[in-house]
Amino acid sequence: MEYVFVTWTQNDPSMPREVYSEIDASRREVRKVEVFADGRYGFASSSLSRGSTQLGLEPLPPVEEIAREKEFNLRRGTAVEFEEMWKRAGGGR
Repeated sequence: MEYVFVTWTQNDPSMPREVYSEIDASRREVRKVEVFADGRYGFASSSLSRGSTQLGLEPLPPVEEIAREKEFNLRRGTAVEFEEMWKRAGGGR
C-alpha cells in the first residue's frame, strides 16, 4: 500500500481541505479520509462511508503529477499515520 496525503488550498467549504488516501499497487484508492474547513470528517472504503466522501473511480495519478498543481501540497505518509486519521474520522469503529 501507498499513502498519499494532500492539503488542498481552496475556498469552497463544501470541498475538503485535507485528503488522506490509502492506495493499492494499481493506484486505486482503498480507503480515504477527508477533512473539511469546519472540522468535519468524511471517510470511505469499499464497504463503508460517511458524508459525501467516496473513493475515486480512476487510479490516482503519480504523486509527481499531483504535486505540480499549485493548489495541492502533497506528501507521502505511513500506514500508522493513515490508521490514526482513519480512527479519528470514525472509520475504525
